Amino acid sequence: MTIQPHSSAWPADRVAEARAVIADVAHHSDLLIRLACNVLAQHGETPGERADAQRLLVVIDARRPVSRAQREDQGRAAR
Repeated sequence: MTIQPHSSAWPADRVAEARAVIADVAHHSDLLIRLACNVLAQHGETPGERADAQRLLVVIDARRPVSRAQREDQGRAAR
């Protein structure tokens, strides 16, 4: 078995996928949008792109019902 080295294109590929999700936000689940926002907030090319991703993440999180948000947040804290 041969282990392949990680491609240096990996971050660029993930950022491109995240941009595609955000560009068609109406057709993706909140979970996928949240993941894309997290990728862009961390790896976006410009400060504006990172800030926009963080703002969209706030909007997506605000759409969650309170009880669901509490369960998800408790699950994250338990990890």
